[in-house]
Amino acid sequence: MKDDFIFGLRPVIEAIEAGKTIDKIFVQNALQGPIYAELKAILSKNKIRPNYVPVEKLNRITRKNHQGIIAFISDVPFHKIEDIVPQLFEEGKTPFLLILDRLTDVRNFGAICRTAECVGIDAVIIPEKGAAPINSDAIKTSAGAIYNVKICKEANLAHTVDFLQQSGISIFAASEKAQKLIYDVDFKEPCAIVMGNEETGISKEVLHHSDEKIKLPIEGKTQSLNVSVACGAILYEAVRQKMSTTINL
Repeated sequence: MKDDFIFGLRPVIEAIEAGKTIDKIFVQNALQGPIYAELKAILSKNKIRPNYVPVEKLNRITRKNHQGIIAFISDVPFHKIEDIVPQLFEEGKTPFLLILDRLTDVRNFGAICRTAECVGIDAVIIPEKGAAPINSDAIKTSAGAIYNVKICKEANLAHTVDFLQQSGISIFAASEKAQKLIYDVDFKEPCAIVMGNEETGISKEVLHHSDEKIKLPIEGKTQSLNVSVACGAILYEAVRQKMSTTINL
């Protein structure tokens, strides 16, 4: 991970001012001083939200003089879903979106982005906090597909879901507790599919705001699939439905 982060107040300030894409920033609790005040103003100006953490967390990342701040850099630019959705409708496209609610495994994220790009997902939406870092491991696992799919980092996924619904986009949340199978819902219209955290699934707030809860059929003794495998199965069912509509036309 050594190539994925920088540390120190001045280096981080310079990286932001140079237009580097900041994946996430860890700031030591109760950090003070004039240079930090300068950095704090720059973070606010660029709408970058820091994660305040104990110094022990920073020391686990690097033993060098981090001065209370570590920033993870991404080669991948971030977009705003509020800009993408109107553009899709203006271009006459049917929005096909993917929301990843707090996925933490870098390789799962990379594998999902690879599948998302293959099926033509218009944007992958992730939360600002609690998501896997978009680092070299994620890029490698995606086979470079991350560069070819728009990544949107949003402050509040529940608010993002509300925005999508107000834009005429249906939200399908993948949950083992769902009653409907993925074959019983209509993916042909504008839609967003939500996949949850590897351990806890989709957050209650996002699940509550969703239009439909869907699941894959499980016939064996193992009661769940790896999230990247499950995501691939759901996305390709959506593609099958979309292709059948095109063929019928």
